[in-house]
Amino acid sequence: MKYLVRDKMFAIGDDYWIEDEQGRHAFLVDGKALRLRDTLELKDPDGQVLVTLRQKMFSLRDAMTIERDERPLATVRRKRLSLLRNHYRVTLVDGTGLDVSGRILDREFTVEYEGELLAHISRQWFHVRETYAVNVVREDADAALQIAVAVCVIRMAERERED
Repeated sequence: MKYLVRDKMFAIGDDYWIEDEQGRHAFLVDGKALRLRDTLELKDPDGQVLVTLRQKMFSLRDAMTIERDERPLATVRRKRLSLLRNHYRVTLVDGTGLDVSGRILDREFTVEYEGELLAHISRQWFHVRETYAVNVVREDADAALQIAVAVCVIRMAERERED
């Protein structure tokens, strides 16, 4: 299932709908302004919070946490530096991990679990500027988590570029 995402959603304080392939509202991104740290909530169309994304405050390396039901679900960190590709590691609370690699700032990257593709993030499916798709490949993959991972790594890569 492909989800349409526009980059303007990354402004804190802005709310933005992510649409499915049929153009229906699938997720609401709720940017929480006036907080000490970067916080976004990903909600279903009925307003139920599915996951919360937070910037980790006093971390040695830049990191973001993904929470579900106010409990940590995953931590996202940069894995290693490469000239052409970015690599991030998503460590789930159960100890397993997801690997994210590709050209993050170009919105061309993948999310994998033990070498198996879970999601492909790409701009190539759209001709609209500042729009990309999160294509959740596996039917049993958690779409909200895959979108949250994409949002986290893009935010982190953009912060690194600014620094």
